[in-house]
Amino acid sequence: MGILVKLSHVTRYGYDRPVVLSPQVVRLRPAPHSRTPIVSYSLNVTPKGHFVNWQQDPQGNWLARLVFPEKVEEFVVAVEVVADVSVINPFDFFLEPLAETFPFAYPPELDHELKPFRLCDEAGPLFDAYLAAIPRAPTPTSDFLVALNGQLQKDIGYTIRMEPGVQTPERTLALRTGSCRDSAWLLVQLLRRLGLAARFVSGYLIQLVPDQKPIEGPAGPQADFTDLHAWAEVYLPGAGWIGLDPTSGLLTGEGHIPLAASPDPSGAAPITGAVEMCEVSFDHHMGVQRVLETPRVTKPYSEAQWQAVLALGDAVDARLAAGDVRLTQGGEPTFVSAFDMEGEEWNIDAVGPTKRAHADELIHRLRDRFAAGGLISHGQGKWYPGESLPRWAFGLVWREDGQPVWRDDSLLAREGRDHKPTPDQARDFTRALAERLGVDPAFANEAFEDTAHYLMKEHGLPIGMDPTDNRLNDPEERDRLARVFRHGLGNPVGYVLPLQAWQSRAGVHWISGPWPTRDGRLVLVPGDSPLGFRLPLDSLVWLEPGERLTHTDRDPFEPRGPLPRAPARRATAAPAMQRRGSANPEAERVLSERVRTALCVQPREGCLNVFLPPVETAEQFLDLIAAVEDTAAALGAPVRVEGY
Repeated sequence: MGILVKLSHVTRYGYDRPVVLSPQVVRLRPAPHSRTPIVSYSLNVTPKGHFVNWQQDPQGNWLARLVFPEKVEEFVVAVEVVADVSVINPFDFFLEPLAETFPFAYPPELDHELKPFRLCDEAGPLFDAYLAAIPRAPTPTSDFLVALNGQLQKDIGYTIRMEPGVQTPERTLALRTGSCRDSAWLLVQLLRRLGLAARFVSGYLIQLVPDQKPIEGPAGPQADFTDLHAWAEVYLPGAGWIGLDPTSGLLTGEGHIPLAASPDPSGAAPITGAVEMCEVSFDHHMGVQRVLETPRVTKPYSEAQWQAVLALGDAVDARLAAGDVRLTQGGEPTFVSAFDMEGEEWNIDAVGPTKRAHADELIHRLRDRFAAGGLISHGQGKWYPGESLPRWAFGLVWREDGQPVWRDDSLLAREGRDHKPTPDQARDFTRALAERLGVDPAFANEAFEDTAHYLMKEHGLPIGMDPTDNRLNDPEERDRLARVFRHGLGNPVGYVLPLQAWQSRAGVHWISGPWPTRDGRLVLVPGDSPLGFRLPLDSLVWLEPGERLTHTDRDPFEPRGPLPRAPARRATAAPAMQRRGSANPEAERVLSERVRTALCVQPREGCLNVFLPPVETAEQFLDLIAAVEDTAAALGAPVRVEGY
C-alpha cells in the first residue's frame, strides 16, 4: 500500500421553487474495471426520503437510479471515494500474437461482440485528412497507440469548455482545441476508423504532487488535485480495454478512476434526468486529501521518523565501537532507464545498447554530487557461468580530505563520444607518460595480436566464407575475427610500458625495464579483454621465484598518516632514476630486469584506454594517476582509466 487518498465530490442543483424531478441516473461509482484499488465508497443524496436502486447497464457500469416522490427545492449528490493510488504500470499487459502488430483483425466471434464499439460517425474533410496522415505501416501495436495518442496531444490544445455535450471530431480539428471529452471522442472515432474497437470513458482524475521532480518532462501539479475527466479505451486481444488519455498523451494510470465506459458519450454522463421548468443554480466542489502514506522509495520517512532512525543508528555505532567491532558494507542498488524501463537490457539481458551510456551518465552525476575531484575507473565486474567474459564495472575513487584525485573532468573520456584515437597517439602518450614518471621511453613495447592464431582461425573457415561473414554461428567469434582482421595483424594493438613502483625514503619512484621475447615482438594472448589482461607474461625471461619483485599488501590495521597533498602538475619530465646516475647502478639494472607489471595504452572504443599496473600503496596510486592526467592534459587527449 502506497498512498490512500480521499476524494470528495459534491454536486448541487438549487431550484427557485419546489419542483418535480424525474428519476435521476447517477454514474459516479467507480466502474468494475477500475485498476486503481477502491478501499471505500459512499453516495449521499439530498433531500432525504428518496428511493435508490443500484443497477448495472449493458456495459457493466454502476448506476444509481434515484426516485423523488415529493417536490424538491434542491438536489445534492455527495460522493466520497477512498482509493489506493499505488503506482500502476500502464504497460503491464500481454497481447495475443495476432494483435502484437498493427494493423490486425479481430477474430470473428470477438468482432461480433465489439460491434457497438466500432460504429463510426459521419466524417468531414478535416477528419478524413487527419486520418489519412496516420502511418499504417506494420508497427508494434503498443508503439502505434503510444505514437497516435501522443500526436493527438500535440495537435489538439486543451481548453476548459463549460457548454454541454461533446464537439464533433470535425469541429475539434477545425478549432485545434477542445476539452478532455472532445479530445477523447476524437480519439475514439480515429481508432474506430483504423479498425480498432474503442469506447468513451468518464471518470475521476487524481494528480498528486510528486515526491521528487522528474528528470525530464513537466514537473507535475503544484498541489494535490482532482477533477472529472474523460479519456478513451481501446480493446486489444489478450490485454482487454487499455486506457489512452489524449489530453496528457499518456496511457491511463493509477490516477485515472473510470466511472462509466460507453460506446457513446451520452452513456457516460455523470448525472442524467429531467426537471420541470424552473430557474436552476448549479455548483460543484471537488477535493482530494491524503489519509495515509506508507514509507516508499521516493518518500521513505517523515523527518521525525528519520531522526529516530539516525538516533538508533548512533546507538548501534556506539555499541559496536565499544566492543571494537569493525564492519564492512556492500550493496547492489539496481537502476533502470527512465526512458525504456521495459527494454530487455533492463530486465533480462546482461548488457544492451544503452546501458553503458546510462551508467556513464550516472557515475558522472555521482562524482559531481558526492565525490568532486574523484577518478572514474573501468574494470571487470562479475563473471557468471556460461558467459565468455566478465561483465564491465565502473568505479569511483575519491579522497575524504577533499584533495582531488583527478582534477579535470573533461579529460575523462565519456561513453559514446569518438575521439578518434590512433596507434600513433597511443605511442606518443606512452612515451610522454614515461618521461613524466622518470623512466626510459625506450622500454615501451608495441603489442600485437597473435598472427599465427588468427591465421589458423581463418584457415579453418569454410571455403568462400569471409571472416566477417554473418553466417558464422558464434556472433562473438564473428565479431572478434572481424575486428582483428579489420585492424590488421601487422598493426600494433597498443603500447606496453613495463612499470613498477619503488618506495624509498625520498618518496615514490618508478622503475621500468626491457621485456625481451624470442622473436622480438610482444604478442598478446588472444581474446577480447583490454590489453592489460592479455599480456604474455609467460613469454618473458624466466626468473626464479626468489628473484622476482613481489607485491606486499599493507596490513589493513596498520596506523597510517594523512595522504600527501595532490601533487602539482608535472609540466616537464621527472628525473629518471635509470638515467640520472645512481650510487648503485648495478642494483638498479638488476631491478629493472625483474619488472613484471606494466602500464598499457590502447586506442579502443573511441578513446585512449590507460590500463594501470597493480600498486602497493595509495601514495603510489595517486602519484601514477597524477602523471596520467598531466600527460592527458599535455596531449589534449581524454582517456579512460582501467585496470584490475
